[in-house]
Amino acid sequence: MPVAKAPAHATHRFPLLLRREFWEHRGGILWAPVIAGAISLLLTAVFFVIAAVGIRNADSDATVNLDDGTTMSINGLDLGVLAEQLSAEDKAQLASGIDMTMLMASAWPYIVMVFVMFFYCLGALYDERKDRSVLFWKSLPLSDGETVLSKVTTATLVIPLVATLAAIATMFAFLLLLSVMVMAHGGNPWELIWSPGHPFQVSAYVLAAIPVYAVWALPTVGWLMLCSAWARSVPFLWALLVPILSGVFVSMFSVMRLFNLDAEWFWGHVVARLLLGVVPLTRHDLHRIGGFDAGQDSMLALVSPPGVWSNLLQPEMWIGAAVGIAMLLLATRLRRWRDEG
Repeated sequence: MPVAKAPAHATHRFPLLLRREFWEHRGGILWAPVIAGAISLLLTAVFFVIAAVGIRNADSDATVNLDDGTTMSINGLDLGVLAEQLSAEDKAQLASGIDMTMLMASAWPYIVMVFVMFFYCLGALYDERKDRSVLFWKSLPLSDGETVLSKVTTATLVIPLVATLAAIATMFAFLLLLSVMVMAHGGNPWELIWSPGHPFQVSAYVLAAIPVYAVWALPTVGWLMLCSAWARSVPFLWALLVPILSGVFVSMFSVMRLFNLDAEWFWGHVVARLLLGVVPLTRHDLHRIGGFDAGQDSMLALVSPPGVWSNLLQPEMWIGAAVGIAMLLLATRLRRWRDEG
């Protein structure tokens, strides 16, 4: 007797929806940050080669004065000798510099991630109406809520996770290139790079920051998906012009004075939150960065969980998240009612 297959359980459908989003947008989600990291490494390698050639071609009488009165030839640069002259303060500054360099080296995948998230959310519900694939997906036993939730999860968790993994891989590859450069000039990579720096801690910290980033991005994700569900054409213009023109209107007619606020408040708390939430830096983060001085572990403290997760203590985070969820609920309803044609 043939056995009828039971319909897929809801807990099984959702991973399949996430897999669908990944495979349909694999170029942006996976390959874009990986390629960005690879390009940054290629440029770094070219810079190292140029620097090595420049040092090799330097005049033999070019020297560097060390603290003990001795001199060292640039043409025969020996980083091992230089490392022996470092004081405790110099080593602290070296550690901070290594951490800063690691963060800068891993920035390219994050820059690409911002654009990928923005345009993914903008086309998440519009593109399926444009190519009429929404007719197929609505014929399946999938609710609009499940579909929208899978797209939100992809935007706020999957894309940042893949970009973070690409950034971590880029960071370690950069350290390997730097280690080769140091060894080529007589230095000990463990003493000058790996021991002062904190690559494994930085990696753990940026992974731990993803949930905070997901909450911060909700207003922008909600607004872009609402425009994606509502706009019949060019959702990019609607998403961009409505907040900007609203800001211009508020500024011209001093609307915020009715609430004892200025126009800058509207631009910073409304326009910026609708358009720039995909950028992984909150106002609280920028304020913390401005309060740090260069020194030991200062760069590490910028991405540490206590600092990053302190964003969740800011009312602005939860007000924005609530507004974002409301817009996502409205986008879900619009997907149900919107004419697929």
